[in-house]
Amino acid sequence: MTDYAMRLLMYVAHQNERLCTIAEIAAAYQISEAHLMKITHQLAQGGFLETVRGKGGGMRLAQEPAAINLGAVVRYIESDFAVVECFTGHNVCSLTGHCKLAGILSGAMNSFLDHLDRHTLADVLQERVPTLRTVTLAPAVARKVKTPGTTGATSSKRARG
Repeated sequence: MTDYAMRLLMYVAHQNERLCTIAEIAAAYQISEAHLMKITHQLAQGGFLETVRGKGGGMRLAQEPAAINLGAVVRYIESDFAVVECFTGHNVCSLTGHCKLAGILSGAMNSFLDHLDRHTLADVLQERVPTLRTVTLAPAVARKVKTPGTTGATSSKRARG
């Protein structure tokens, strides 16, 4: 859920000039529209997204990317951080009281969430990259690049790596 929620938020953030649809985001990431609909609903309920119903509707960020805390998103999306039974409300583990694993895992989870709390959606957004980029090779590198079907100076053993 968190993976798709983050992808959705990043996609919408990059399209800040218009509303985005579930169908286009599902197509972009090749994920289920039904699953994405649940995540969209949850993010809207949490105040991360604003949705517009009807023809021409869609979604947009409810806040600026710099105001969307990653730790808050993860806590809101993930309903259960119980990685071991003793973290649940119905613990019947026979090791309870004789095991230090719960304390170690709890500390690790707190460190994980504390780290996320120091970052926002703006921190994970990359600037848009043009679809086609022209790469200029240095003259020495350009001389070594051969077109398919030509014999290069590199031996086949070295070429295979």
